[in-house]
Amino acid sequence: MGKDSAPEVTSGIGVLDKSVTVLRAVADAPCNLGELCERTGLPRATAHRLAVGLESHRLLARNASGKWYPGPALGELASSAHDPVREAALMVLPRLREITGESVQIYRREGTERICVAAMEPPTGLRDTVPVGTRFPMNAGSAAKVLAAWTEGATQRALLSDSVFGERALHEIRRRGWAQSAGERAAGVASVSAPVRDAAGEVIAAISVSGPIDRMGRRPGARWAADLLAAADAIQKRLAAGES
Repeated sequence: MGKDSAPEVTSGIGVLDKSVTVLRAVADAPCNLGELCERTGLPRATAHRLAVGLESHRLLARNASGKWYPGPALGELASSAHDPVREAALMVLPRLREITGESVQIYRREGTERICVAAMEPPTGLRDTVPVGTRFPMNAGSAAKVLAAWTEGATQRALLSDSVFGERALHEIRRRGWAQSAGERAAGVASVSAPVRDAAGEVIAAISVSGPIDRMGRRPGARWAADLLAAADAIQKRLAAGES
């Protein structure tokens, strides 16, 4: 698998583990068979058989250029799962999207990756599209900085060993309460992120606004940090209300 892939987890059921490997590879970005083999390390025949099988169950789909991408059944399955953070976020994200006019997301850290657990996009115009379930490495981007800033000890040091930011940057993010980036995760994309806390005040996710640098500027925090922090606070209040 590629250098940005998640650490391999095995269940002991070979075909299941390989199928999950295919799903994770396609979640990184749409890919054709050659790219799928490169990302997974699977033989062409195996990768093709698994991808076609997942496609038949609508867990994968193909675009006009023939590349596989996450299928609609993944969203349908995810929608039935109880995730208090996602449910609270979906009550808050529409307003944040309306205020900013940009794409908005919620990320949660899983090991050395961050996964998008909720996302909404503006209805028109150029946008930063991040489908739910997308995984990014924790080495770049404002959401990665926020999640790393509130990660402690050896885990944080391990994340910093492969990141474009350092300990001093994380200290400043903790002091300021939010992070921003421009062109770190993807060329031409800017973002600003803030921590989402649970009822006890522990950081459990990051909320982000992202879009083209040409529109958001290279310092998007100057425009959107206050609105982002208000949205994060609204999510925390909803989580607290759900526990009472």
